[in-house]
Amino acid sequence: LLEWSPTILVAADVYEEVESLGIKIDVVLGRIEAAQSDAIQIDVPGEYLGAGVTYLILEGYPAMNIISDSRLELESSNYDAINIVWFCNETKIYRVKSGFRVWKAAGTRFKLPEGLETTNLRTISQELFEVETDGFVSFISSSGTTFIEEYL
Repeated sequence: LLEWSPTILVAADVYEEVESLGIKIDVVLGRIEAAQSDAIQIDVPGEYLGAGVTYLILEGYPAMNIISDSRLELESSNYDAINIVWFCNETKIYRVKSGFRVWKAAGTRFKLPEGLETTNLRTISQELFEVETDGFVSFISSSGTTFIEEYL
């Protein structure tokens, strides 16, 4: 994390755990008494994830990574202004716009929603696909944006 110098947002209820790892926290979603002196605190009336995404959009961030041990719902057209990648257990979930292309090694597996057109993928089962040859994979969605899930 130190090499990238990312902006780190943390929910108040896990603040102490993240701080104990020696990570500099930039924004606390919620209120906490002992926050690092330069950390911005944002009152969050409800759901932390939506508040964090909204904050990053308003601050002009073009992209964000989410690291979580559980999948939460993030289905909103309000988030079209930011690219989202979500690391969750053994998967990497992308929120992508139609026409998204990415280079992947042969054998990389994806879980994809129905109706998504792709290139360079072969079907393993109804939702499971595998990259056929090293190279670019394309995803085309009639809905404009969609989530794709890559197994790590």
